[in-house]
Amino acid sequence: MKTTRLAAFCLMVMAALAGCTSTGLGGGQLLAPGAPEQPVGFSWTSTDGGMSGSMTAALPTVSYQGRFFQITQQTRGEVLMPLWTHWNRGWYDWPYWSGPVSPPYPATQFITYYSGKVVATLESPDKQRMRCRFHLVEPSRGMSGGGEGQCQLSDGVVVRAVFPGR
Repeated sequence: MKTTRLAAFCLMVMAALAGCTSTGLGGGQLLAPGAPEQPVGFSWTSTDGGMSGSMTAALPTVSYQGRFFQITQQTRGEVLMPLWTHWNRGWYDWPYWSGPVSPPYPATQFITYYSGKVVATLESPDKQRMRCRFHLVEPSRGMSGGGEGQCQLSDGVVVRAVFPGR
């Protein structure tokens, strides 16, 4: 019986650890002037739910690697006011705030607005660069929610990109 519980516990821990990293694939087309469209493969890995991480773009002759980030901003305090109204002294008397005192930082610091805009700068082994901008379908899910956009190589050639949601 103890072995079964230990095995179940180990499986739960492994599942939790595996859930910390998310990955995804995408595809696109290289749109060089005067040339036929060529396929491009994208892959990404993130440890924060797809809000930021590493990305690779595999073009027909070279791969680019780098970081991506979703642009976010903090939500205004007025949005939180309805949460406080049903409590006699707001939430300041709750131990979460370390006692009946004002919090050491604005309450808005733990609320994030997801813009749905992702930017990335990728680099090839020979130091050529690719800049990318994507619009997410479900911004709160990060890259896992899917999206589309485009990248531009340092010589001006454009790559269209699509990331299916999961």
